[in-house]
Amino acid sequence: MALLKVRFDQKRRVKLAQGLWLLNWLSVLAGTAVFGLGLFLKVELRRRSDVMDNAESHLVPNALIGAGALSCALHALAGRICYDALDPARFARWRPWLRPYLAACALGHAGLLLAALCCLLLRGSLEATLARGLRQGLRFYRDTDTPGRCFMKKTIDLLQIEFRCCGNNGFRDWFEIQWISNRYLDFSSKEVKDRIKSNVDGRYLVDGVPFSCCNPNSPRPCIQYQLTNNSAHYSYDHQTEELNLWLQGCRAALLSYYSSLMNSMGALTLLVWLSDVTATTGLRYLHTALESVSNPEDPECESEGWLLEKSVPETWKAFLESLKRLGKSNQVEAEGADAGPAPEAG
Repeated sequence: MALLKVRFDQKRRVKLAQGLWLLNWLSVLAGTAVFGLGLFLKVELRRRSDVMDNAESHLVPNALIGAGALSCALHALAGRICYDALDPARFARWRPWLRPYLAACALGHAGLLLAALCCLLLRGSLEATLARGLRQGLRFYRDTDTPGRCFMKKTIDLLQIEFRCCGNNGFRDWFEIQWISNRYLDFSSKEVKDRIKSNVDGRYLVDGVPFSCCNPNSPRPCIQYQLTNNSAHYSYDHQTEELNLWLQGCRAALLSYYSSLMNSMGALTLLVWLSDVTATTGLRYLHTALESVSNPEDPECESEGWLLEKSVPETWKAFLESLKRLGKSNQVEAEGADAGPAPEAG
C-alpha cells in the first residue's frame, strides 16, 4: 500500500510543478548562501590559523562549502525538471533518471544535515584546537628574530587588542613563559642574572604582561610589570583591586566568537535543509503523479501521487534485498574472473 497517497487532477499537477519550480530556485539561492557562509567561516579561521593547532578546525567550513555547492546543483536541475513537467513530451526524457536523481537528493540532504550538525556540535574540538594553538603562540611571542615566527608578536598583540583578552586562560599565563627576547635583556644586570638563575630552565620570567593586555577603559595608568608586588605601586593591592588589564583569556574570547558564528550558521543551514527536503518531497509527488496517469492521451484525467510505493517496513526490506542481490552478482563476477578462460577442446 502506498504511503501518504494524494489524488491530483491536471490543474493541481500544474500548480504543483509551478510551485516546485519557484521553490527549487529559492533553494538554489539558499544553497548559494550556505556556500558563502562556508567561505566566510574558512576565511575567518585562516585569519587565526597562527593560533590554531591543526587543520581539523576547517572541517566545518569545508562541509558547508561542499553541501552548499551540491545543493545548488541538485536544485537547479530540479527546477529544470519541474519546468519540463508541464510538457509531457519534454518530461519523457527525465523519466529514466528521476529515481537516481531522487536518491542523489537524499544523499545531498544527508550531507547538508551533517554540515548543520557539525556547526552545532564541534565546539569541543574547536576549543582544544584553540588551547593548543594559543599556548604555542604565546611561547613564540619573543621570537621576533626567528624566521617563520617573527610575526607572532604582532599577531598576538593584535589578537589581544581586538578581542579584549589576555593570555590563553588569563593574564597569569604570561607569568609562566619568557615573553621578552634575550636580545632586549641586559645580562650584566644583577636583577636579570638573579631571575635567570632562580629558574630551573634558565628562563627570564617576570610577573608582567605585554602592553596589549592593558585595558584603556581603566582610569589608572596601565600597570603591566610587577603585578604581584604591592610595594612597587602606590595605593595598590593586586588581590583586592581590580586590575586594569583584560581579565578574559583569549581562548574563551575566540571560542565565544566562533561558537556564535557556527551556531548561527548551523541554525540557518537547518532551515535550508528543511526547505530542500520540502522541495524534494514535492518533486517525488509530482514524479509519481505523472507516472500514474492512466491515459496519457487525456491530460485532464486524475492520477495519484505518493511518497513511497510501499509501507516503510516493506520499502526497507526491498532495499536490503536489492543490496544482497547486488553483492551476490559482484561475487559471481569475481569468481568467474578468478577461474580464468575455459580450456580449449582437443
